[in-house]
Amino acid sequence: MPLAKITQRQVEIIVTITPFFQQVYDVVEQIPYGRVVSYGQIARMLGHPRAARMVGWAMRCCPGHLPWQRVVMADGAITGGVYATIRKDLLKAEGVVFLPDGRVDMKSCSWSVRMKG
Repeated sequence: MPLAKITQRQVEIIVTITPFFQQVYDVVEQIPYGRVVSYGQIARMLGHPRAARMVGWAMRCCPGHLPWQRVVMADGAITGGVYATIRKDLLKAEGVVFLPDGRVDMKSCSWSVRMKG
């Protein structure tokens, strides 16, 4: 079966987002045990305050050795479809506090860091 032809625009997109994805993973790698950060917080840490959705795309491809479960929605909601239960269980095992409605208590568990550079 022949490979699909990749357009120049697709190559430009891949080249553009790959460094951003790595920057996202560099932040995720630093999130301490028992803490969480939102997609939007990561975007702001990287100097791209409107790129929360792009952080989400990066997280869909997140390497398995990173603490992917520690990235949640700004309101503390857990995303991930079929993985949401696993994510919630992992966070509970880390001592992350949840509100009665099932969202992470962002006031007590949120983490932030100033990026070097």
